[in-house]
Amino acid sequence: MKTLKIPEATVIRLSVYSRYLNQLENNGIITVSSGEIAEGVNGSPAQVRKDLAYFGEFGTRGVGYNVKDLNHHIRKILGLDNRWNVVIVGAGNLGSALTHYKGFQERGFNILAVFDNDINKVGLRIGGVPIYPVSHLSEYVKKEKVQIGIVAVPAQYAQEVVDALVEADIKAILNFAPRVINIPGHIDFRNVDLVVNLEILTFNMVNK
Repeated sequence: MKTLKIPEATVIRLSVYSRYLNQLENNGIITVSSGEIAEGVNGSPAQVRKDLAYFGEFGTRGVGYNVKDLNHHIRKILGLDNRWNVVIVGAGNLGSALTHYKGFQERGFNILAVFDNDINKVGLRIGGVPIYPVSHLSEYVKKEKVQIGIVAVPAQYAQEVVDALVEADIKAILNFAPRVINIPGHIDFRNVDLVVNLEILTFNMVNK
């Protein structure tokens, strides 16, 4: 599999395909065509076939794809045949909402702990997940073999938290803090800026 040549947009669409296939499985659908997948995710049949072709041949011409098998293959491609240990830094409104989100567990992401500097929150739990002091972050990440860190702290603290995660040998970071972060090249890093996404929507609306 030539992963280096696979566009990121394709990976994003694979995740969408998988969630749609989950719906089909839950509804007892056995087979599905590229056209039906495209209709379900607001894409095109040609794009569906192109995305899947990066990873091999999964369907039967004239018959389509077996829903369960295709979903299994896509989940494996996305690394979801493994369980991933995750910590969240920040026990505020956003961190609490992320901790309560059941979709993480369903897709293979184990939220093990939340970290915060507020002594009034340390020792409590969010949806059963314990809150620890940030001073214990590095030790915990190493001990529990945490692979992914989610940063949900105010912008002014984000770089410090990211540095601590990097120091703890974290493999990947998802950052919700609205600021530019300096990050070593060997860390898989993604920003989720909600304001930017809203601004994309407003741009599209005023330029129609």
